[in-house]
Amino acid sequence: MKKKEKLKIVYEDKDILIVNKKSGMLTVSTDKEKERTLFHEVLTFQKQKNKNNKIFIVHRLDKDTSGLVLFAKSEKVKRLLQDNWDLVEREYVALVNGRVKKQKDSIKSYLMEIKTLLVYSTKDSKKGKFAQTDYEVLEQNNEYSLLKISIKTGRKNQIRVHLNDIGHSIVGDKKYGKIKKDPLRRMCLHATKLEFVHPVTKKNMLIEVDIPKEFIFLSNKKVPNK
Repeated sequence: MKKKEKLKIVYEDKDILIVNKKSGMLTVSTDKEKERTLFHEVLTFQKQKNKNNKIFIVHRLDKDTSGLVLFAKSEKVKRLLQDNWDLVEREYVALVNGRVKKQKDSIKSYLMEIKTLLVYSTKDSKKGKFAQTDYEVLEQNNEYSLLKISIKTGRKNQIRVHLNDIGHSIVGDKKYGKIKKDPLRRMCLHATKLEFVHPVTKKNMLIEVDIPKEFIFLSNKKVPNK
């Protein structure tokens, strides 16, 4: 079954399901696209096992972001997860343009969205919502830096905007990126870690996936000084 082969299930039990989403796929449907979504694929997979199965979206990733997405199998579990979402530890890796000078830093601003759906930073707390993005350099050369990212808030496009704010846009980010090079033909942002208390068993859950090998390759390769 093609649908099942495409789906990369990282963890599943009777209450939750976690998938490693590929880049280029919507998490949920839009006015323009109803079926080619991660939600639709997960729901189809669940229905193939039992036509009465249901699935509920807990959070989402941008279309071009890959990595871990958590689903609930009941509305009750969905609510429990969403009500405690601020306690969930979320980590990402991003391949960004240029050599980042500060090896570790915290980016803070207020984010607001304009009519064109672009999000940007402001210092005015009355206009935007507070956002904090912490990063640490894992690998770098003269052309790219590989960052481990932890977010304290989950605002729309937060990581993309904050990294662009410091002059190091995510490789392949056509919406916020200032440098148009796209060597991997995708935006290089990947959700690698979810750590949370299971809403039913109350056990601590730590789910991780590997950093994409191509991110590591580009940040490791020797690039001559310009």
